Amino acid sequence: MQKILGYMRKACNEFNLIEDRDRIAVGVSGGKDSLVLLAGLAGLRRFEGYTFDVVAITLDPRFGGTKGDYSAVERLCERLGVEYHLVETDIGAIVFDVRKEPNPCSLCARMRRGALHDAAKEYGCNKLALGHHNDDAVETFIMNLFKEGRIGCFSPKSHLSRKDITVIRPLVFAPESQVSACCRRNGFEIVKSKCPADKHTVRQETKEWLAEMERKDKGFKVRIFGALRRSGIDGWGFNEE
Repeated sequence: MQKILGYMRKACNEFNLIEDRDRIAVGVSGGKDSLVLLAGLAGLRRFEGYTFDVVAITLDPRFGGTKGDYSAVERLCERLGVEYHLVETDIGAIVFDVRKEPNPCSLCARMRRGALHDAAKEYGCNKLALGHHNDDAVETFIMNLFKEGRIGCFSPKSHLSRKDITVIRPLVFAPESQVSACCRRNGFEIVKSKCPADKHTVRQETKEWLAEMERKDKGFKVRIFGALRRSGIDGWGFNEE
């Protein structure tokens, strides 16, 4: 966990992600990324200079019309001393049964984001933390470049004026391999995704392509991330201080 905390403290310092008396909602799907993010934020509260509250929120899409079992997330929250809320939604039915989307990921992501923003505000939070790690940033940059013909990525920190909430991504410096290792070593119980499109997405294809390029040319992903930071786009520039 110490390595993850190091990555998170670096991101917090470079992008000013956490401020005194923040009340931070954490989107916890039950996957490895969100579990490690949750534990990391809970751990950061022990350090001097970090005075903030953490609220874990799980959205249940109810894929196939059935409720998910998130008892493992609830147990982790109890262990960490974190407030927990499970929000049931109809996202699964709308995306796959009503709309019958041939490419469901985009609509599902938009609906989940909106529901998370609303839930964060409902529980009195001024910030929402998402579990995107370093590999996610590189993959998004590549997908935007080759699939949409534009240079861009999600931001480490962005304020949504319409919702009056700030979205932060404290894991953006942490490689996925370190996130996975942290999850295993700490024995976090993963809630397996029941999404019908799981592992059959453009992101998965991009992940596999990047892995192949990394095998052929070690450091490939690091150089892409360096280019993203040097470009300064979408809030990724270096802290001038």
